[in-house]
Amino acid sequence: MTARPPALIETIRLRNGAATLWYLHLRRLAASCKALGIPFPGKLDVPAGGADRMHRLEVGPDGVEVTERELPATEPVRLRTSSVLHTPYPHKTTDRDHFHRAFLAARGAGADDALLSTASGHVAEATVWCLFWWEGEQLCAPARDLGILVGVSRMRIEELTGPVAERRVTAAALRGRSLLLANALRGVVEVAALDDVAAPPQDLTRQLQARFWP
Repeated sequence: MTARPPALIETIRLRNGAATLWYLHLRRLAASCKALGIPFPGKLDVPAGGADRMHRLEVGPDGVEVTERELPATEPVRLRTSSVLHTPYPHKTTDRDHFHRAFLAARGAGADDALLSTASGHVAEATVWCLFWWEGEQLCAPARDLGILVGVSRMRIEELTGPVAERRVTAAALRGRSLLLANALRGVVEVAALDDVAAPPQDLTRQLQARFWP
């Protein structure tokens, strides 16, 4: 049997009845469809109304599949560095096996999520989050050319702050720093600890949390 080709995923947050980051999801979806040769859907209804929830699009050569579910929690996240290597993931597709393996190992070790690094040892991203940290008042993130996902949350944050400073750092260099994670479902969330080393809270993170949703 021929394997089903990976499909593109967009997970959209409905908040107070509105998908306020819909325009960023469409921008990314259009770029990924073009890059991967997947037909862009001819008609996509803007999700609206109802309870706060996740609206998930899976877009492949055969069309669009839509599902919805309740939102996950937004508490600070405990991260653990993973032995699973990060492989380039510039488009959000269903080809996520390495993230799944890293997540299960992290949960088995008592953490909430895993932080993956490249073969060169540079931190890349968590399994469902974009990673950021503070250097003084400068917001930093892994360099895009490491093959990380173009996250809708990073696109939104850069609308608010301007381009973040791109860095190539190891996990060891981030232990004890003020860290934050972001995704398009939960917004900006503080990191409580990396590898059981507490990440100090930062007022700038909380200010960014308050500004994230349009």
